[in-house]
Amino acid sequence: MIITETKLKDCFIIEPERFMDDRGFFGRAWSEAEFDAHGIRIHFIEAMMSFNRNKNTLRGMHYQGHPDEQDKLVRCTRGVIYDVAIDLRPDSPTYKQWLGLELSQENRIMLFIPGGFAHGFQTLSGDSEVYYEVTKPYAPANSFGIRWNDPTFNIKWPHAEERIMLPRDREYPDFKD
Repeated sequence: MIITETKLKDCFIIEPERFMDDRGFFGRAWSEAEFDAHGIRIHFIEAMMSFNRNKNTLRGMHYQGHPDEQDKLVRCTRGVIYDVAIDLRPDSPTYKQWLGLELSQENRIMLFIPGGFAHGFQTLSGDSEVYYEVTKPYAPANSFGIRWNDPTFNIKWPHAEERIMLPRDREYPDFKD
């Protein structure tokens, strides 16, 4: 595995190191020892899937508050997405900064997002599927969101004539510290 820290503190790009032969390739998608070596000590307890029929479906930006913050390991198993994470940890040197990158079935890149971050994505192809593992269960009473186009963050989303999303994701109020 190739683990690379992003511009956001404690947020990592995970790439499987591919061992190729004429059949295809083999690679590790997860290694507790390699994560530990990078200071990432986690225990996943649930895995989720999100299937998105249409291109330009936007899900997010969602997060869980204290004490229910979820670390996530996100990958796109089918299609292509633009994945976004925002650091919402007030004591972090990258507080209120965001990162966006393309995850796809072709590049097989994963994004490790620590607890205290908001997360969302926009599909760049139809029939996209996202798979992610989390360290804490879904806590509906402690789940929150940030509007996808909140001016506090000024996220540069890929162009879309129309985005498909839930009304709540369009209507979150402006972010306040």
